[in-house]
Amino acid sequence: MAKLVFSVLMIVVWWTLHALQMDEEIALGTVHEAKRAVDRAAHAAALQLDRDKLELGVLSLSKDQAETAALSYLQANLRLDDSLLPLPGSPLQERVKVEALAVINENESFPYVYENPVFDYETILYRPGVVLIVHVAYPRMFGVLAPIEWDLMGSAELVY
Repeated sequence: MAKLVFSVLMIVVWWTLHALQMDEEIALGTVHEAKRAVDRAAHAAALQLDRDKLELGVLSLSKDQAETAALSYLQANLRLDDSLLPLPGSPLQERVKVEALAVINENESFPYVYENPVFDYETILYRPGVVLIVHVAYPRMFGVLAPIEWDLMGSAELVY
């Protein structure tokens, strides 16, 4: 009888550890996919040239177009709707929050040091660019892990 109870207990422990490992693996995949989406969104935003200023020989980003491109790429890469809520097939279950979206233009002196003390983030831009900080929560499968949330940061400069 003792061996039977011990066996059942060990099976429960083994399944719990297995569930923990699966949750950790899926969480890592989720954070990598979300980080790539943030990087792509920042890069897409940094490609939005202000054509009127370009005609005058000034390299600048269109703030409205950059914001639109960043949100559009986040929606496409993370499969989100217009209000940044996950669509069916998305690796997420909670709303994605854009914590910071900064468009740094020609009116700053370069190299420009972007600092965000709230998120303990700092980056250096050598020409006009975009900084994007997004908050993502991991939808746990088994509830073995404590809730996991990330503030993912990305930045990109104007490519010319």
